[in-house]
Amino acid sequence: MTTLPIERQRRDRHGVPRSGGRTVGRDAAGYINEPLVDGAVALAPRRRAERPATGADEPRLRAAPPVPVSTPRTPFVVLVLTVVIVGVVGILVLNTMINENAFRLHDLRVQQSSLDLREQQLEQDLAQQESPVNLAASARRLGLVPSRRPAFIVLPDGRRLGMPQPAGEGR
Repeated sequence: MTTLPIERQRRDRHGVPRSGGRTVGRDAAGYINEPLVDGAVALAPRRRAERPATGADEPRLRAAPPVPVSTPRTPFVVLVLTVVIVGVVGILVLNTMINENAFRLHDLRVQQSSLDLREQQLEQDLAQQESPVNLAASARRLGLVPSRRPAFIVLPDGRRLGMPQPAGEGR
């Protein structure tokens, strides 16, 4: 991008060059209008030696360099290391808890299988005790005899079907 000498540049109604950026030129007192910063250090205005005003020596517009930004690295490095260490420790704790729960689950499954086996044995014993043959044998041991003609009572209306008769001694 080429720039024109200050005298030939377009100016706004106040006489300020319309460059859109910082300008370098002479003010009314003869001071050079340069940026008053060098990197991050402020500078005092300087006066240049008077030179004959020719087209080649006239100051030109130039863009000022951006102010360098330096971010401290130590806090960022500490933050990253902290996040990594906390993540690794968290994974180790989580893995330990998972393994502990796996052992507990194994013990509970062994206990469940023994309880299932005990339940199955009790159900078999109950089914055996409820069988008609065992019930009849238990009734005979208690002195009970089978009835030859049972009677039935219908509960909603209280009717009786059949006539009950006492059971006989032996078959």
